[in-house]
Amino acid sequence: MHSTSAPPAPRPRDPRLDFFRGIGMFIIFIAHLPANSWTLWIPARFGFSDATEMFVFCSGMASAIAFGKVFDQSGWLMGAARVSHRVWQVYWAHVCQFLIIAAGLVAVQTSGVLNRCCGLTQDYVASLNLWHFFEKAGETLPGLLTLTYVPNYFDILPMYIVILVLLPVIMALSQLGRWPVFAFMGALWLGANLKLLGLPAEPWSDRVWFFNPFAWQLLFFTGFAYMRGWIPAPPVRHGLILAALAVVLLTVPFAWFRAYGAFPVLLEVRNAIEPLWTKTEFGVLRYVHFLALAYLAWVAVGAGGRYLVVDNAWGAVVRVIQKVGQQSLAVFLASLVVAQAVGILRDMVWGRGDMLIEFLANAGGFAALIAVAYVVSWYKKEPWRRKGPPHGPAGAASADRRGTAQPARETVR
Repeated sequence: MHSTSAPPAPRPRDPRLDFFRGIGMFIIFIAHLPANSWTLWIPARFGFSDATEMFVFCSGMASAIAFGKVFDQSGWLMGAARVSHRVWQVYWAHVCQFLIIAAGLVAVQTSGVLNRCCGLTQDYVASLNLWHFFEKAGETLPGLLTLTYVPNYFDILPMYIVILVLLPVIMALSQLGRWPVFAFMGALWLGANLKLLGLPAEPWSDRVWFFNPFAWQLLFFTGFAYMRGWIPAPPVRHGLILAALAVVLLTVPFAWFRAYGAFPVLLEVRNAIEPLWTKTEFGVLRYVHFLALAYLAWVAVGAGGRYLVVDNAWGAVVRVIQKVGQQSLAVFLASLVVAQAVGILRDMVWGRGDMLIEFLANAGGFAALIAVAYVVSWYKKEPWRRKGPPHGPAGAASADRRGTAQPARETVR
């Protein structure tokens, strides 16, 4: 008799991680829907950090779960190989997403159908600054493939790619201890803020990537380090809660346009401290503001996210949001496409500015993202794989010849 060891059980999903990633996906859709009045109410309007920070931080946490185990069990080389595979996937996802959106917009724009049927004159290609792609294809096509042509609408995934490339370096440094890791993170962030580290965004100008990955890696690897246990979980204390609330509330006058628009002194202060909240180099106030928000959210959902795991109507809503968070890459890819499609459809059928129309546009987009999450989840389960003996006479005869029917091979993802 030969003994076989059962495969290790997959690590339980953290309900908080999936929930907040899902929330981030919905906010990102709102922010990318053209001329969307709902953007006046997203967190970015009331603080220095926004859904991008949520996406990057949670991606760092998820990467610690997805890749850290490979580094631990199979060694650095296999861990680096696993990361390179993900880089390959995200790279082609970025290229395909760009081509789909660019081709779709230029097809709609040049067909004239919007003008003939609806009298629309909006230049959707120009709204994303994509005419350069078609007019300077000799520069932009190689730039697209080498990530030296990165329009602002398509800048999150390239940032993610570069940060993933840094992950094996972080894991190598972790063999020396956590402090070399933190020193490396700080040095990259400082180099980016001193304008020493950056990447070109287009071949014909000196514009750099809107999201400097050498700065934003600080947030990604903060989430990564927390999930690896290199950073301890903060205690729940009234003093810390009050301090986090103070950071969030004191930021509002300098981030909310109605506040600094009404009081010139606030605008002067906001402009004076711009290097501290700039988005491109991930200013330190963005970091502090996000950590304060994250701490409050961490406290609000309870230990282990117990307030999210409930069996009522709220729990049902949470499970839908978590499903979106579980498929965050697919949902993010779809969200940028859906945002443009919904925006054009809204303009064609109803026009802009009506509150009911805005609600329908956003709700329709949410429904599309939820559908994408459930469809992708269904495909990932590979339902076409047989989980038992094949049916029919041929299958029964085959099972009889073997003595026992062999279960289908399952893959844990």
